[in-house]
Amino acid sequence: MKKVITYGTYDLLHQGHINLLTRAKALGDYLIVGVTSDNFDRNRGKLNVRNNVLERIEAVKNTGLADEIIIEDYDGQKIDDIQKYEVDVFTVGSDWVGKFDYLQEFCEVIYLPRTEGVSSTMLRSADTINIKLGVIGTGRMANRFMPESKHVSGVEIVSAYNPIDKIGLSDFSSRYDVKDFENLEKFLESVDAVYIASPHLSHYSYIKSALEANKHVLCEIPIVLSKAEAEELYSLAESRHLVLLEASKTAHCPAFNHLINIVKGGAIGTVIDVTASLSKLVSGELRELDPQQAGGSMTELAHFPLLSIVKLLGKDFTDISFFSKFENGVDIFTRGIINYEHAVSSITLGLGVKTEGNLVISGTKGYVYVPAPWWLTDFFEVRYENQNLNKKYFYSFDGDGLRYELQEFISMIRNNRLTSHRLRREESIVIVSVIEKFLNSENVKQL
Repeated sequence: MKKVITYGTYDLLHQGHINLLTRAKALGDYLIVGVTSDNFDRNRGKLNVRNNVLERIEAVKNTGLADEIIIEDYDGQKIDDIQKYEVDVFTVGSDWVGKFDYLQEFCEVIYLPRTEGVSSTMLRSADTINIKLGVIGTGRMANRFMPESKHVSGVEIVSAYNPIDKIGLSDFSSRYDVKDFENLEKFLESVDAVYIASPHLSHYSYIKSALEANKHVLCEIPIVLSKAEAEELYSLAESRHLVLLEASKTAHCPAFNHLINIVKGGAIGTVIDVTASLSKLVSGELRELDPQQAGGSMTELAHFPLLSIVKLLGKDFTDISFFSKFENGVDIFTRGIINYEHAVSSITLGLGVKTEGNLVISGTKGYVYVPAPWWLTDFFEVRYENQNLNKKYFYSFDGDGLRYELQEFISMIRNNRLTSHRLRREESIVIVSVIEKFLNSENVKQL
């Protein structure tokens, strides 16, 4: 049997892709198609890829031309794949002539003619009418968000809204050349979607107002502080066919997604324990330390550790307990123990107590270690009893990471995709429910 292999991004699958796959198929008896992973594309500077890897794999599968589909995830993988699958022919489009001649040492290399007049870039250009985005809140997060947005195509930030801080709103609009609004209704009329970076307690009303105005919403963590409110808002978004996404940079960063896939793929066996920590020392008259603004370690920091636990162990925990140290009405330290039927997990948080901010995932065959700051994941190691089997994974974590959540948000809008596998709405709701249990003083012991 003559095996042929080809690779591509296959974004916005079009007739040119189909023609190439058809020609590749005709070169042998068995066609293997390598689809580039989201992380691999990001590392090559392709933040403008419209469809995520699962959507692109499904599109290739639906052509009926591929006998086998694999994911390309790292430089040098082509040589590994050619030898692993005993490939006879490597083929790719003629715009790469000469680029892959080095593979001739391993198999025959054939450059196929491209279809004139069509490409993913052309389709994106023809279809790209920038989504007009408005920012609610003009504080620290909004100021970090603005430069990050420049790295994502298909979006234009046009306006800002802040009825509380008029001076801050004016400075923000001047700094970033956007129109400022003090009237919410007029602000919403000016945009297609909103990014909410206002204080926690305002999230619910702003999300609801935006959804009722038929605007897509990207909201900072925690999305709300009540399970009932989260369920209501996600249901409202779905009923209006709108995107509502919690802005979790960790959930959408490449390394964390790869980590989750590796663990769920069985690399360390059955997961028995997940331990995640996050702390930062703060002081002064800050929102994070103000009980009237829902300050405290749980509301400020719990999302990321809980994200890792819910992604790996699921949403059906059996019981939960908290151990906290309070000062001036807020928890400056909290340890949470979350038990499952066949596993255990813990979170350690601090705003006035410092601890090692790492993530450890323990399994029956080995464990994963992610050093601090693990929520800005750019490195992790899979470790075994036999240290010769240990494997290290390195990634880039670009900027503040907010570009990752924004890119997923824009992709969801453009592809009419109401949920993200990176942070599903039911996972978001479970995280909110845990925070709510703490706020309701359920099983909280003061230290």
